[in-house]
Amino acid sequence: MVSDGMGEQDSQIGATRLPPLAALRCFEVAARLESFSQAADALHLTHGAVSRAVRAVEEDLGVALFERRNRRVFLTAAGRMLANAVREGLRTIEAATRSLRQTARNAPLTVSCEPTLLMRWLIPRLSSFQAAHPDIPIHLTAGGGPVTLGHGVDLAIRRDDFLWADHVSANRLFAERVGPVCRADRVEAFFAKQCDGSPVLRPTAPRLHSRTRPGAWDHWNAATGQTAPDGPSQMFEHFYFSLQAAVAGLGVAIGPWQLVRDDVESGILAAPLGFVEDGSAYHLLSPDPLADGGRAAPLLEWLRRVAE
Repeated sequence: MVSDGMGEQDSQIGATRLPPLAALRCFEVAARLESFSQAADALHLTHGAVSRAVRAVEEDLGVALFERRNRRVFLTAAGRMLANAVREGLRTIEAATRSLRQTARNAPLTVSCEPTLLMRWLIPRLSSFQAAHPDIPIHLTAGGGPVTLGHGVDLAIRRDDFLWADHVSANRLFAERVGPVCRADRVEAFFAKQCDGSPVLRPTAPRLHSRTRPGAWDHWNAATGQTAPDGPSQMFEHFYFSLQAAVAGLGVAIGPWQLVRDDVESGILAAPLGFVEDGSAYHLLSPDPLADGGRAAPLLEWLRRVAE
C-alpha cells in the first residue's frame, strides 16, 4: 500500500521529481541544434549558462545526454529519448498557454456602473465602442457605492461621493455638472423672467427629489449660491424616476449634464439656468493601474472621449 501523505492510496502525486523546466528548455534547444553555442544565441544566454543547465539535467538523471568530442556535441540514445519527450511536453504547454490566453482575451470585461448613468448615458453610447473594439466584449452590471473589484467585477464607474480603498486605481472621467431641468414645453409654467430677462424658478414650480440623491437641490444651491424658493415638492424612490418625472412634465429636477444631455439636445428637456460643477466627478475604478496595452485602456479612452 502506497500513501502520498494526502490520504489517497496509490497516488502518484510527487512520485517523480522533474528537472527544472528552465534547464530542460536549454537542453531541448541544444538537442535540436546539436550546438551549445547556437542554443546560447537562440536563448540569449551565454555558452556557459547552457552548458551548466545541460550538465544539471544530466546529473539529476544520472545519464549522459550528449557525447562531447572535438568541440562538438552529439545526442546519446538517452538524449534523443529525453529530447523527444521534452519537445512534446513543451508543445503541449505552449498549446495550452495559447488556448488560455485566447480565452482570457475573449472573456468580457465586467463593468459595474451607477444605474442612472448606465441607463441614460452609457448604454445609449456603447454601440460605438463595440463597433470600434469588437474584440473587447463588455458585460454591464448596475451598482452604486463601494464595490469589490476582481471578484466578478473588473471595473466600476462611480461618482466620488464615497471613499474607496487606497489600493484602488481611480481614473477621472468627467466632472459632475448639474442644473434644474424640466420638460421643454413647461418652461414658462415653472420659470419666470426677471427684469433683466434672466430666468428664475417660480415658487409654485414643483421640485422633484429622490431618496438616492436626497441632497441634489442643496448641492445645486451651494454650487450656485442661490436658494430655491419654498414650494411644492414630490419625492421619488430613485434618482432615475425623478428625471423621468421631469420628462413627463411633473416638475423640475436637478439633472446632471451627462444624464440629461440627450434629452436636452433633442429638445425634450430644457435647462433654463444652465449647468454648474458641483465639486464631484466620475471615475473609472480598477484594482490596478490600467496598462497602456491592456484591454481596459481603450475603454478608458473611449469613456473620456464620449464625455466631452
